[in-house]
Amino acid sequence: MLTYIVKRLFEMIPMLIGITLISFIVVNLAPGNPAQFLSSMNPKISETAYQKFINMYQLDKPVLERYWIWLKKLSRLDFGNSFASDQKPVLSKIAERLPVTIYLNLVSMILIIIISIPIGVLSAVYRNSLFDRITTVIVYIGFAIPTFWLAILCAYYFGVIKGWLPISGLTSYEFEDFSTLEKIYDVIWHSILPVGISVFGSIAGFSRFIKSSMMDAINEDYITAAYARGLSKNTVIFKHALRNALLPVITILGLSIPGLIGGSVIFESVFSIPGMGQLFYQSVMMRDYPVIMGILVIGSFLTLLGNLIADISYAIADPRIRYGKKK
Repeated sequence: MLTYIVKRLFEMIPMLIGITLISFIVVNLAPGNPAQFLSSMNPKISETAYQKFINMYQLDKPVLERYWIWLKKLSRLDFGNSFASDQKPVLSKIAERLPVTIYLNLVSMILIIIISIPIGVLSAVYRNSLFDRITTVIVYIGFAIPTFWLAILCAYYFGVIKGWLPISGLTSYEFEDFSTLEKIYDVIWHSILPVGISVFGSIAGFSRFIKSSMMDAINEDYITAAYARGLSKNTVIFKHALRNALLPVITILGLSIPGLIGGSVIFESVFSIPGMGQLFYQSVMMRDYPVIMGILVIGSFLTLLGNLIADISYAIADPRIRYGKKK
């Protein structure tokens, strides 16, 4: 297993280089550049200052040459400095925002697993029942509704009209004056809308996938044999069928990590949450290439790492699966 992990980690290097190359070219060939954004924000800027900005950040060089310069810095874990007025190092800006995004996505993932697995299992075991039909309708509603539209709609109804939930930020203005318990409550209270919408949109896909996988497992011969041995229904369903049904689900869970971070761009922008998603959106609008590439590198690495974790989890879920040399 250790040899397999090390081999996969080395294989991630050329894949990561390929992903960053394509991303760098696409980002730099998009209309507009940081110098144009700077001049649009300050119409009085001189041509000399404009040209100085281009020369300082080497924007006049070919794309591939700039990529090579950026890649050499990346090999030293140097993501460069932001093009924004604060000129902060990219890693510092991401480090400030990353804990918020990790918190939101970790809570969302836990809730998605807790809710999706029971719904999927019960829908498979009691298929065509009233429960299955109700959850199917709710699931298809979750598939059909655009996430950004649902976020705006919920923010307007629950925050503006009813005034039940906060719709901006992750903390209140007087957060620093709160006690420890009040701070925890305040963060949870501000997280209800963004986390709830994230979970609602993801439950649809997860629960249907679990149901499909569970139905395939229930129809296997070893399930019939388990019933023939006199095992209880709960034992057969949750110990035998569910364990095998989780194998394809593990793949979806591993690859969903970067997907949740991508979804953070919507939630954090709509609800003004200072996380990595909001930073990414602001950087794209400002053509802040170093920050954009820094976030894309982290997202790409998480995608590859999630795939590796999924492969390792196969062996944990199913003892029959082993990685290594065959004897």
